[in-house]
Amino acid sequence: MPEESLIPSEKILWEEHLPAGAHWSGILKRGTSLRLTDTQGGANCSALFYNAEEKLERYNMADTLKAQHTAKLTRGHVCYSDMGRVLCSITADSLGWHDPIGGVSNAELVRARHGEAPYQTHHNAMHRNGYDSLLIEAGKWGLGTRDLVANINFFSKVTVDEAGNLAFQPGHSTPGDYIDLRFEMHTLVLLATAPHPLDPNPEYAPRPVQLTAWRSGPAPIDDICRNACPENQRGFYNTEILFRQEA
Repeated sequence: MPEESLIPSEKILWEEHLPAGAHWSGILKRGTSLRLTDTQGGANCSALFYNAEEKLERYNMADTLKAQHTAKLTRGHVCYSDMGRVLCSITADSLGWHDPIGGVSNAELVRARHGEAPYQTHHNAMHRNGYDSLLIEAGKWGLGTRDLVANINFFSKVTVDEAGNLAFQPGHSTPGDYIDLRFEMHTLVLLATAPHPLDPNPEYAPRPVQLTAWRSGPAPIDDICRNACPENQRGFYNTEILFRQEA
């Protein structure tokens, strides 16, 4: 990892290893950043974001892509809520492309592609799917099936041809690739490391992800994400009004 990408040790709040095919959730406060690192290469990390203080406000894929005129996510982009506020910003990214359109795997898809592998026979090596993994984490915070919206797949690349067909790009992420998310609101984060639904690999082969949280502070005035486009400037303004009212 390049020296300029290293996180100062005195700013680190906590680190956690998210195993392959596992799931995790937690609250990241405003001014905190979270680094996701693909430790082995080939990871897929499905993610959902909610306003931790009012969970009816959550990540909105359509507004995120429309406002920033993109079909991929990378440094300089932000993740919008359905209230026009910025949940988190992508402040660093070694890959340049993360998938916001491919969706999440479910039990039927995993069973058809990889066969049966229940906990009773495979224990911790059981086959997990992204939908149920996110649903389990959502349930810990009082959320349910109606709260699972379109997700982001970090470390995965999906392209679209002229006919509108989606194509998964194998081998996109390599060991040590990372993405940094800076949270602009107190945000509930759900993560799952089940395989991408479009990954054609017949072997069930999820990969782990390392989580590192640190104090980064909120976005400065000259921030690349804030100033990437006029829509983002408005999104940050809407977000900061919320926190001024609470002060």
